[in-house]
Amino acid sequence: MKKGQIIEGVIERVDFPNKGIIRTEDGRQVIVKNTIPGQKVSASINKIRKGKAEGRLLEVLEKSPLEGDKTGCVHAGECGGCTYQTLPYDRQLEMKAEQVKKLMDDVIDQENRDYQFLGIKESPRQTGYRNKMEFSFGDEVKGGELALGLHKRNSMYDIVTVDGCKIVDEDYHKILTAVLEYCRKKELPYYHKMTHEGYLRHLLVRKAVKTQQILVDVVTTTQIEFDMAELAGILRELPLSGTLTGFLHTRNDSVADVVKNEGTTVLYGRDYIEEELLGLTFKITAFSFFQTNSLGAEVLYSKAREYVGTTKDKVVFDLYSGTGTIAQILAPVAKKVIGVEIVEEAVAAAAENAERNGLDNCEFIADDVLKALDNITDHPDFIMLDPPRDGIHPKALEKIIDYGVDSMVYISCKPTSLARDLAVLQQRGYKVVKSCCVDMFPNTVHVETVCLLSRKAQ
Repeated sequence: MKKGQIIEGVIERVDFPNKGIIRTEDGRQVIVKNTIPGQKVSASINKIRKGKAEGRLLEVLEKSPLEGDKTGCVHAGECGGCTYQTLPYDRQLEMKAEQVKKLMDDVIDQENRDYQFLGIKESPRQTGYRNKMEFSFGDEVKGGELALGLHKRNSMYDIVTVDGCKIVDEDYHKILTAVLEYCRKKELPYYHKMTHEGYLRHLLVRKAVKTQQILVDVVTTTQIEFDMAELAGILRELPLSGTLTGFLHTRNDSVADVVKNEGTTVLYGRDYIEEELLGLTFKITAFSFFQTNSLGAEVLYSKAREYVGTTKDKVVFDLYSGTGTIAQILAPVAKKVIGVEIVEEAVAAAAENAERNGLDNCEFIADDVLKALDNITDHPDFIMLDPPRDGIHPKALEKIIDYGVDSMVYISCKPTSLARDLAVLQQRGYKVVKSCCVDMFPNTVHVETVCLLSRKAQ
């Protein structure tokens, strides 16, 4: 097998995350992303390393028997977002549950194989479910007209204007279109990632599902002096189903292709929205972490609360706490909850949220979990873990284990990271009691997993 070689085959299965498996005539496996089990595809070999090969999808030669006739989105196949939208939703759920179960079974100790895997819970909404989108400025083809949307599949540079995207509601489409038309009219250049020249970088939109409040933030460099106040007026006049509560202009001169805050000006309203979850109210700023599927988050956190069980008279550590959502859900039935989060803006919002919700037994610390655990004098009775995609830093995980709590709940947005951390937790005396998936991201390859662990009998 050589780089550049064209192969054809049927996708046997798809492993998390998004790894379709073809088996060649000589028995070798080739990974081809953005595929579905049962599809016959052609692919070009682009990586060969340590006996493993990867191929870039060229064409779907035959549809899978699992696929439906409609995609439901005009951007299907072009945008890099929703890989599974040709699959009926029940099959999407089955596939995600199978992927997570396989990952967990591969790392769970033999004597722990009686753990309960409780399948997957569906998202209350399969379309229009996101409460946040980060759109990028660019062009669809080199030197083409200004575009605003998401990256084209398999491209780091080309942008697809996703004004018909199905995972957000119509207000997002209206805002995206208005901003794009305005920027085209003013002939504002986008920021080129290669030359580091230009102005327009990202459009961030947040819309709360329960309150219908909307926050819009245009992120640019400082290479051009431009007043966005006129655009604020245009957005205020849009016929939106929700209410525009704030329009911001954020500056970012970092060379990294990420939405970063290096100074924000409020051009209209305020710099946050409010969302309601499980009877509590949360203030969400432009850059604070909050689950992107509000209704799905209620399912996720209800399951986590069920796994936690009784916390009466217990001190709970909520590590990687974001805006303190889980901490505040647990606080009414706990002695004390201590949240640790590295993003200072999120910690400030968490403290304010706790005060709004009348919770006086929450403490939030702005620090890296690895460092913070050395300075907290309280000893936890229970630990809640909700780390970022890469999982828990190995040294932080050792400190967490050293507390020796009887049980903990781990919420993971990346099952491969969870599997890696579970292997360490088992080696250090914990076992998996039960686990459940929650589909927070319909039509995409992503899934959340909630896992209850308990300390093995000594």
